[in-house]
Amino acid sequence: MSQINVFHEFIRYAEQEHLPIEGVAIADGDRVIEEHRFTPSLARNIYSHTKSYAVTGIGVAVEEGLLSLDDRLVDAFPEYVPDDAQPKLGRITLRHLLTMSSGFNHPYLMNEDRRAGTGAPDYMAYMLTRRVEREPGSEFCYSSADSDLAGRMLEQATGERLGEYLFRTVFSKLDQGFPMWEADPQGHHIAGGGIHMTLTDMLKLGQVYLNGGVWHGRRIIGEEWVRMASSKQIDIPVTNIWTCGYGFQFWMSPYPNAYRADGAYGQITTVLPDQGLVVAVQCPETGDFDNVVRPALHEHLLLPLCV
Repeated sequence: MSQINVFHEFIRYAEQEHLPIEGVAIADGDRVIEEHRFTPSLARNIYSHTKSYAVTGIGVAVEEGLLSLDDRLVDAFPEYVPDDAQPKLGRITLRHLLTMSSGFNHPYLMNEDRRAGTGAPDYMAYMLTRRVEREPGSEFCYSSADSDLAGRMLEQATGERLGEYLFRTVFSKLDQGFPMWEADPQGHHIAGGGIHMTLTDMLKLGQVYLNGGVWHGRRIIGEEWVRMASSKQIDIPVTNIWTCGYGFQFWMSPYPNAYRADGAYGQITTVLPDQGLVVAVQCPETGDFDNVVRPALHEHLLLPLCV
């Protein structure tokens, strides 16, 4: 079955099963091949899909020599380090933050926590007084705080706010404008979530990575950073077919060489390098995403595209 036919069969299946999906699109490295909307096309919160955008900006800063994967968190923010800081706090590096292995071993500053005011008004002061429970680099624990700390390290290294830097190095080059983006109480954009994008804008990041860091002939990020970010850097607990390992703010996917940017409730861009395709989906905050859409995406769209 052709790729277009697979896509159209998935649309029929989704409509038949009344799946909670707002839109789905398929693209190659240059163009959107097909897009189907179940609801009007509007910019929406892409939640943790934001992390993959933030790490792209961090990659640019590394390439510019402003940051290093071995840079220590405490060296970037010595004024926040408690007098009685644990030795393990001093061993947390940018690499650990990007692989969700800081050692804090708790999902800090997730969306619900931020809505409840946890960590306010100063997320940096809050996080640097949390206990480091595991040796940094030894264990995966998914936490938006790790992403936020990495974003703050970028700000410290570049002298720019995260949103400013991403606009200059990524958004403007992808013709995305400046998206609505959640900020912390002090005005720092949240590296772990909160960007609002339409489906086809969100998908562009996958096209950049599919092209080895290039967008319509213009390099956005280096090929080596694409390789590192999109390959498994750390093992993660296996709970279902989707938990295949983690790179730098990208999840590995259960298809040959595939990976994805993944946001809560189903804001997903999956890159299928062997097929030369990017598949993106956006979903509402209501609906049984884990038990309905994930199997549907796997069995009726992504897996058939890989056959």
